[in-house]
Amino acid sequence: MKSGLFVLLGLVVLCVAVVQLFALKRERDAEAAYAAMGQIVDVDGVGVHAQQMGDGPDLVLIHGASGNTRDFTFAFADMVKDRYRVTILDRPGLGWTEQMSPKHKSSWTTAHASPAEQARLLRAATDQLGVRNPIVLGHSFGGIVALAWALEFDDLAGIVSVAGVANPWPGELDWTYKVNGSTLGGGLVVPLLSAFVPQTYVDTVVSNIFAPQDAPDGYIDHVGPALILRRASMRANARQVNWLRPHVVRMSAEYDKITVPVEVVHGDADTIVPLDVHSAKLPDQIDGANVTVLAGAGHMPQHTHPETVIDAIDRVATRAGLR
Repeated sequence: MKSGLFVLLGLVVLCVAVVQLFALKRERDAEAAYAAMGQIVDVDGVGVHAQQMGDGPDLVLIHGASGNTRDFTFAFADMVKDRYRVTILDRPGLGWTEQMSPKHKSSWTTAHASPAEQARLLRAATDQLGVRNPIVLGHSFGGIVALAWALEFDDLAGIVSVAGVANPWPGELDWTYKVNGSTLGGGLVVPLLSAFVPQTYVDTVVSNIFAPQDAPDGYIDHVGPALILRRASMRANARQVNWLRPHVVRMSAEYDKITVPVEVVHGDADTIVPLDVHSAKLPDQIDGANVTVLAGAGHMPQHTHPETVIDAIDRVATRAGLR
């Protein structure tokens, strides 16, 4: 009996080791293929990955869940860099930005960086980069970080929310967030997914995010989904999303304190962050907030309707007296 137990234990240990080795190999390949494209800014010991380009009033771009700076460098940043000085940032634990706290790095925890904490970190990084009075644009999860930025600080020109999270949602999140964002899931399930998720699954996820539109040719190759499949990034992303709702509840009760110009661009076919749940309510919560609804558009307007997003940026610049 004891010998059988030892054999079983040995097999379990071997399987765990194999999974971790496969995950490590994929992580190293991903980091070699998608190296940091910008600079690492040290914010009290936390490395923040940032890219800057262009000239003009400052524009800060913050990506959504499962994203990184490459979402904006695929095409959008090039469209605005001749009119704005663009600063693109990786959020904590994603892309090449480090986790904010040692406790966030544990495989067995639900600790995560709140939108307010993320806003404070990213703002400190932009301070070091010489950014002043910026327009802060956030896509998806980045939208709630942009709103947190406005609640935390008053030295910004305005906000542009693109398909952004803004209000509490009913119902449950996708099971992947619930499992991977849990203590056991982070420790046991994430390594399995990191090691063995096939490219076909990645393709399907990206397709669903863009639906009903199609992802642009070359998008997947550029953005580097393999970066989010790293164990640490998967945990950070899942925890931030899975435990986001209580932060949104608290923040949404304070939106009337936001006094800077707010422009919103949101598709009415967005099933990831539904318009009626999130952005449609903002004009009643923030004085002067303007929502532009894109008929038939999904969750990625910065790629499918970039001109409309740029118009929103320009309106904030005009309203803030930057142009």
